[in-house]
Amino acid sequence: MTPVIAFWFPDNTVLCNFACVDRIPLLEQILNGRGRWTTAVAYEAKRSAQIKYRSLQPLVGGGFLGEPIEVKDDEADAVETVRASFGGTSAMPMEHLGEAETLHVIQTRREFKGNSTWISDDRITLSFARKKNINVMDTTDLMGQGCVAGDVMPAEAKRLLEAMRAQERTVRVPRSIDELIR
Repeated sequence: MTPVIAFWFPDNTVLCNFACVDRIPLLEQILNGRGRWTTAVAYEAKRSAQIKYRSLQPLVGGGFLGEPIEVKDDEADAVETVRASFGGTSAMPMEHLGEAETLHVIQTRREFKGNSTWISDDRITLSFARKKNINVMDTTDLMGQGCVAGDVMPAEAKRLLEAMRAQERTVRVPRSIDELIR
């Protein structure tokens, strides 16, 4: 029997969190070949690389998240319904598109349904995903996974989360190192 491969889908917020502390290689190590993204998240990352986070450049140039997963034309209405539930409007057509595409793909594509995890620091999308029985993590949970796997020491992980917060990123910083590895 072929083992089920778990896929992890980081949102652009997560990519930018690691980029703001120049630790994209650590993100790659933690994802360990499981990372995937959609075309909208890839587009958001490309814009983030152009505007603020240059360390995203290698990722958007064909990095470790693989080819972006495209949403088909006949899925557009379903994606738009999800996007609207996050507050996306026709006046701002890209707002929440990455989140909506990703959650749609995780819910509907056979190869991703039931074995994928949505990784974001956007509380609204995390709540939506939980209600749809989609596995979720935030940046802090992801760092905890890195600690458990031996990719990063807990003290360094906490320091990086604090550095992300100092860069005005909205990450959850645990009170203690022990909280990272629970």
